[in-house]
Amino acid sequence: MTQIITRFAPSPTGMLHIGSARTALFNWLYSKHCDGKYFLRIEDTDRERSTPEATKQVIESLEWLGLNWDGNIVIQSQRINRHREVAEELVSNGMAYYCYMTQDELEQQKEQDEFLKVKSPWRDQKLEVPKDIQPVVRMKFPKDGITIFNDILQGEIKIDNSELTDIIILRSDGTPTYLLAVVVDDHDMGVSYVIRGDDHITNTFKQILIYKAMGWVIPKHAHIPLIHGANGSKLSKRHGSLGIEHYRDAGYLPEALCNYLLRLGWGGDGKQELLTKEEAVKFFDIVDLTKSPARFDQDKLDFINSHYINICDENRLFDLVMSIWNGITDEIFINKVKKAIPLFKVRCNTIVEISNMLNLLVKKSDLDEKSEQIISAHGSLISELKSVLEMIIDWNLNKIKEAFQLFASVKGIKESIIMQCLRASVIGTFASPGIYDMIEILGKEDCIKRIING
Repeated sequence: MTQIITRFAPSPTGMLHIGSARTALFNWLYSKHCDGKYFLRIEDTDRERSTPEATKQVIESLEWLGLNWDGNIVIQSQRINRHREVAEELVSNGMAYYCYMTQDELEQQKEQDEFLKVKSPWRDQKLEVPKDIQPVVRMKFPKDGITIFNDILQGEIKIDNSELTDIIILRSDGTPTYLLAVVVDDHDMGVSYVIRGDDHITNTFKQILIYKAMGWVIPKHAHIPLIHGANGSKLSKRHGSLGIEHYRDAGYLPEALCNYLLRLGWGGDGKQELLTKEEAVKFFDIVDLTKSPARFDQDKLDFINSHYINICDENRLFDLVMSIWNGITDEIFINKVKKAIPLFKVRCNTIVEISNMLNLLVKKSDLDEKSEQIISAHGSLISELKSVLEMIIDWNLNKIKEAFQLFASVKGIKESIIMQCLRASVIGTFASPGIYDMIEILGKEDCIKRIING
């Protein structure tokens, strides 16, 4: 059996967005599931739009997601001589031709009918070659019959060849177009499965004809429906179409994002929502991908991320949180953070939310409405609570609880009232972990100071 080889081939014209990351994940998973190979190719032949910065961002995003590739990265622009070689071979075999049409001639044809297919006089006629025009190379596509391919997801797809135009495969400056470069690179890399978005279906027909013209084996294709927003419309930035860097910087864990993207269009093993990468590799198959567009759901992503944060190693969480608090060296604060991580992680959906909650360790929150009401109603009681704090000698969670439970019993007050007063006067907000836990972490001096300063 031929080894399964997949590839991910982004164009470095911007950051890696969520849809492209899902495509990379599906290619990676299928190759691993089949014990095959997964390659990365940077398609940078669009010189005007491709940038080294975008290439760096794409690579770093894939590394962050853990979608590591086999072998070296293939840089498409470094293979231009190979692309030219194939274009010349197609010309010599009569499957392509040099076209000397000027831009004015093309515009004249378009004026007659903008949907008219290019009719080049150089397709079949031997004309005198102009001396001052660098030609392009066009494919000589058939004008009748049909082209058919069987898509793994979409089934049989066909097109009348009369709908195809003779596409340019080599520009006048000798650089290849996307359609030629992809075919040559996929062939040379031994790609056996092309898994990509269904917006490429039209390109696939043209590329199949290039494969046939070269007498090459055509890889199997699986065209994935695109991701839509929650409202069913095209995914926009407002609905989640953001770069992977955004999700990393917003505090999402790579394993959570991969788990979410897996479920965004894959229906296999439907009983289990949360899967590790090892489980995903075991169960994943492209035949289980859905045929209809998936809808981006921010709430579900947050839920999945909160799960992975809850089970995440606390030392790793500490490092991630402290990377946001870059430059902090205060040992007292750092020790408080280490103690607070287990409390905060169960209340937060992202690393950034944990980081924001750490502000409670630095200073009292601006009073929320409920805290203001509590302080206004129980001012004298709060003063007594300060005295209780001052009398606690062994500063630990159990002693703190015992002190306030005893105080509540002596005063004949419900312990819940005591806890509310402490939360309002020490923390300033009810959106925090348990008050006794927070008091232990903050320390006696800080808690008393917060009550005194209001």
